Amino acid sequence: MHNTFKTTLELVNPAKTDERAETILKNVKQEMKMIPNMYLAMANTPELLETYLYGYKKFRKDAGFSPQEQEVIFLTISYENGCDYCLAAHSIVADFQSKVPMDVTEAIRNGEEISDSKLKALSEFTMTMLNKRGRPAQEDVDKFLTAGYSQKHILSIILAISVKTISNYTNHLFHTPLDAAFKVREWKGYKVAGKIVRFFRGS
Repeated sequence: MHNTFKTTLELVNPAKTDERAETILKNVKQEMKMIPNMYLAMANTPELLETYLYGYKKFRKDAGFSPQEQEVIFLTISYENGCDYCLAAHSIVADFQSKVPMDVTEAIRNGEEISDSKLKALSEFTMTMLNKRGRPAQEDVDKFLTAGYSQKHILSIILAISVKTISNYTNHLFHTPLDAAFKVREWKGYKVAGKIVRFFRGS
């Protein structure tokens, strides 16, 4: 993570934390059969973890995107923010739960063009919303809608960006160590590398 500040706060020990954090982490373990290190970092401020979990679940359940589309959005945001932890974690989810085609996941991880036209439009609009700070141009929106999405989907992308801002930024500050469960999809690239490749390709 180069010169990014690293907090002196430590990952929370579930057995030695306050009752509020302990309860949240206990519920996480019941649902996931593990407690990701990212959650142990967020648990330093329980309201942060609570907000993340609530927003994440609402996005997964009610945002109106398929599991594959959800993962494309999360992977795209994490790539743009340079979050190696979330890129690894969501790559695992993409591979084994959301069933995202491997070439799509790899394209996002490598900063390359996505072959599927609809998923490409989704990823590109997500980048637009993120990098333009929520100020897309009319042509950006028109292209997104033409791909088969609606204006309500734009609001759902805002929810995803909000959720991933919490996780990506937390991981930046903690330099969160990757859990063993995600190691196989560890991401060692950097956003700038992808931009250099695209520049020399003329895209």
